[in-house]
Amino acid sequence: MEQAAEASRAGIRTRRERIIATTRPILQASVAAALAWLLATEVVGHATPFFAPISAVITLGLTVGQRRRRAVELAIGVSVGIFIADLLVRAIGTGTWQVGVVTGLAMLAATLVGGGTLLASQAGASAVLVATLQPPEGFDFTRSLDACVGSATALAVGALLLPIDPVRLVREGLGPAVDRLAAVLGLIADSLEHRDARDADRALAAVGRVDAHAHLSETLSEAGDAARISLSRRGSLTRLDRYVVAVGELGLAIENTRALARGATRAIALDDSIPPEVPAAIHELATASRELATLLEDDDAAPSREAALRAVRLANAVLAETTNLSAVHIVGQVRLVAVDLLRAGGVPRPEAQDAVRTAPAERLERPES
Repeated sequence: MEQAAEASRAGIRTRRERIIATTRPILQASVAAALAWLLATEVVGHATPFFAPISAVITLGLTVGQRRRRAVELAIGVSVGIFIADLLVRAIGTGTWQVGVVTGLAMLAATLVGGGTLLASQAGASAVLVATLQPPEGFDFTRSLDACVGSATALAVGALLLPIDPVRLVREGLGPAVDRLAAVLGLIADSLEHRDARDADRALAAVGRVDAHAHLSETLSEAGDAARISLSRRGSLTRLDRYVVAVGELGLAIENTRALARGATRAIALDDSIPPEVPAAIHELATASRELATLLEDDDAAPSREAALRAVRLANAVLAETTNLSAVHIVGQVRLVAVDLLRAGGVPRPEAQDAVRTAPAERLERPES
């Protein structure tokens, strides 16, 4: 009974969280559809502007960074579809095979003019409506204008009614990426500490799943678009400029972590001696990566910088006491990842490189034998 009750409570929490997460887009879509219909009927004067609310809902269903560009594609797609369909219906009539021909040619025409998937699909949808409903007496831009009204209304509603927080958008994208990078670094450190070849192999495989640079770049683009569209969010643009640098450096840190994982795999396979400062330094890099999330929360990059510099001090101590090639290679990658994480935390590159070069060596306390 207790398990059933807990499962029921968990299900209720999940549904509540789902409702909360979808409240804003549902409210925006509902208001935009109603306003698009109102504007198209009362201001533009169209009797049945069904493309206006449809275009509004489709535009709001796109990601924030796609809306302006795709809204234009939507209107063009509708225009191309109607134009092609009108010409073909007048030439070949309507019927089963005519619907297929009209739809295919309309989508092909939209593709040939350089349109994307949305433009082609909207051209096809418009062609279907013309081929299956009563075509208008002569070609006009009524439905195309309705699509423009709907898309413009959606952009206005998205910017004014509960606009998305650009910083939160970046935080939600960057936070999981730095956490995954921290987990991989921790796994590399553990593999070296315990001489576990399986952990090293798992870390090397996991690095590929961390690489989210393209996704993060897209998220930044969406956040910048959201900040530019909404007057109340314009102040976020300055903070977003800092995150552009952070995302680029995070991509470099991921690449250098991949090389670090390969070095750990090779060192374990060769049974090379690895000083304890090496895994300790990599654990500090994991902390530095994880603490980058603090930068998004309250603009405090100090915890991440301190952890990265301690990793460098530990790594520099290894250079002073060993010539083991495996250890030296791993230390070199530790220093490179540290520079990347310092840069992601806002430190200029020359200053970050100088801090890594001049960091004093720090040895771990070893128990007396």
